[in-house]
Amino acid sequence: METLGLSYEFSIGSVRAREKSLLTGTDIEQLVSCKNEAELAAMLADKDFGSGSTVDELLAERTAKVWEYLRSVAPDFEIFSPFLIQNDIHNIKVVLKGTMSARKYAHLLLTPGTIDTDVIVEAVENRKPGLLPEWVSAETDRAYELLSQKGDARESDAAIDAAAMREMLRLSEQSGSGFLVTYFRNLVFYNNVKIAVRSMRTRVSREFLEDALCEVEDFRKKTVIEATLKGSLIDELSKFSEYDCKSAMEEYKKSPSDFERFVDNRLILIARESCKRASEGAEPILGYYLGTEAEKKVIHIIASGIRTGAGEDKLRERLREIYG
Repeated sequence: METLGLSYEFSIGSVRAREKSLLTGTDIEQLVSCKNEAELAAMLADKDFGSGSTVDELLAERTAKVWEYLRSVAPDFEIFSPFLIQNDIHNIKVVLKGTMSARKYAHLLLTPGTIDTDVIVEAVENRKPGLLPEWVSAETDRAYELLSQKGDARESDAAIDAAAMREMLRLSEQSGSGFLVTYFRNLVFYNNVKIAVRSMRTRVSREFLEDALCEVEDFRKKTVIEATLKGSLIDELSKFSEYDCKSAMEEYKKSPSDFERFVDNRLILIARESCKRASEGAEPILGYYLGTEAEKKVIHIIASGIRTGAGEDKLRERLREIYG
């Protein structure tokens, strides 16, 4: 349902103008050349990222401004729900772990989300899972039990992550957007792959894999579980043609970081292909949002490289594709 007074025709015109403020390849080169974090922060401030004095402050300010803009221009803000689920699960995990360890966590909570943070706090601290939406209530209660009785953060996280993946898929399929369906199928497929690869290295149980991996089109869950338990996962995944998984595994054989870059690039290229060409519907505004997220990831990589003294050449190897 469109918000009164807004239309996708208006939002597309606004977003196309706004896209011009996204970082370009030339901008990224300038950022890579910064000698220290202060210089990087100053350059980001010059590019209208905000008035903060540190990279983290500028990115937080930029993120808040992006969401304020998206709320003002999106005819139907619920189109972002599959993405906001990621903030929800982050918040649930933060509150769970903060509650169990008696540590302050309020400063770690993210907005916006589909679940009010006050509701999450009340549901977790007082163990009232029924306050949460049905898609995550039982899994949150199970995660609480796993943490409190077994101290098992990995299984606790896996229960919530699997619930989130199922809900992302459901919401994307309900949206009516072919782009969202494609994007989240790719996202969930590769989340599954990451879980399986980590699991092969740490030797988890079959039960863990059954719970942690999410059913998604063209993901052969049973095959992946057997290969993970046998230690032959990479060879098995190299046979998968779906989602260009064979290429992903070639990158993994080079290094896990090359694989991560491949996945990030695949997702933003899906967005670029679908959203920059779209002339109607929600895709252009979704693409702009993903463009801002891609920028943030690249800036984090540059800032991290500066902190560790990685050097410009090494930094360029780590960079991701951007939307522009």
